[in-house]
Amino acid sequence: MSEDKDVLLHLAQSGRGKTWQVADSPALGQRFYNKRPGMNCEVYVMGDGVDNPSFTCAGELAGSGLTTEKKSPARGAGKVQCGGEDYREGPCGWGGFTPQCLQPWNNPKGYLVVYSLLAIMQGTEQIQSERISQAHNNGGESIVELKNLGKSFKDFPMSLLLMVKNPVLISLTLASCSDGFITTGFATFLPKFIENQFSLTSSFSAVLGGGVLIPAAAVGQVLGGVIVSRFKLECKNIIKFSLISSIISVALTTVFIFARCGNDPFAGVSALYNGTGKIGELDAPCNSNCSCARSFYDPVCGSDGVQYFSGCYAGCADASFSSPKKVYSNCSCIGFYSGESEEYYSSKAVPGKCQTTCSYLIIFMAFFFFAIVATFTSATPITMAILRCVPVKQRSFALGVQWSLVRLLGSIPGPILFGVIIDSTCILWNFDECGTKGACWTYNNSNMSISLISISAASKSLTILFLLIALCVYKPPTNNGDSLQDTRNIVSSESL
Repeated sequence: MSEDKDVLLHLAQSGRGKTWQVADSPALGQRFYNKRPGMNCEVYVMGDGVDNPSFTCAGELAGSGLTTEKKSPARGAGKVQCGGEDYREGPCGWGGFTPQCLQPWNNPKGYLVVYSLLAIMQGTEQIQSERISQAHNNGGESIVELKNLGKSFKDFPMSLLLMVKNPVLISLTLASCSDGFITTGFATFLPKFIENQFSLTSSFSAVLGGGVLIPAAAVGQVLGGVIVSRFKLECKNIIKFSLISSIISVALTTVFIFARCGNDPFAGVSALYNGTGKIGELDAPCNSNCSCARSFYDPVCGSDGVQYFSGCYAGCADASFSSPKKVYSNCSCIGFYSGESEEYYSSKAVPGKCQTTCSYLIIFMAFFFFAIVATFTSATPITMAILRCVPVKQRSFALGVQWSLVRLLGSIPGPILFGVIIDSTCILWNFDECGTKGACWTYNNSNMSISLISISAASKSLTILFLLIALCVYKPPTNNGDSLQDTRNIVSSESL
């Protein structure tokens, strides 16, 4: 008990005459009572120091259960009675700030949580006041301080104008847009690329895509923050680090070139029907009497190693379920003599695509993993550089501008343009009975790889360009000895 009193007395003595404005904290309300978030709370440290510390709270701190009792002992009073108990002997009395949610347990440690929070707030203020400003030296910081921007909505036009006139902020934001463009595009269409390149099922391709993208993005985000924090990089060095990460990412995306796979033989699409028919036409003499529907795509793999649009287009007359897998037989488009060897293939087919002979899947996934890591390694540093290149009071507004543009220019158009580019590589479209064009059944794998490496290289090149511009135009403050006090959710001021 004596240790708790010493801590509270020290807090009261060090914070005497101070006022803390504690912002709305829904997390605390959920933590204690799982109720609604409370309103703002002002905590005043009054009294005459060590003998009679007094804390009062105006309003609720968090949740309707976390309320307070106000006890203001007179100057020089020896003790205060509350509910018949000696307030000087219990934790409730050492401060008069008594959350009701803690009263039933009468736990001194619970009070230390509240008072320690106030002490941390005071220490944070001191640390922030000692920080050196790294804002871009274009006069914007002086304007923010002189006009005290950010106090009302009327300051919005001037604040937005300062954001637009900050070339470092705009360049870094456009770099984020380029990265957002490519990451959302791949997050949407990577499973489709894997499915077509390596002849895998849609579900397994989605699992592989998510298994690479999510861990790689997490590793990159953490790695970027750790490196910046570990080496204490300043704004200009942060931009350099992001530039290096982007260059590495571009180099790793070359995996789309050397790890690409060609299309397996597909009758009527990339191969002939037993030497008959035409490329680009599913109908051939061997299946002309079958009246097959092109709107029903159910690929089968023939015993000749060629994929067919369906058992009907393979000319299969019979199907059996005697084996664990359905087997089509008597397929008129499959059985033939293979040239000089006179090797005869049985006219059978099994459901599903033929197993691909491409063995680049592991190589592709490994390179793509590190490419995503390199891309996201620069994401956190770019955000940190944005926070540092603007005046302290405009940091939250700068983040709002950044993410609005990232969504508008990156995350939204990214999947749309990726879809258009991928559709341009389609070689077999679905058409219903009325001739209406539907989804794409098969893509040209080689063209798809080239298209994706092209859009990836172009997007990352823009990222590198914008980072270079930010690096060239950034001007650190001329007087690094001047520091600005950070305006955050917790504001400390002298009480009257």
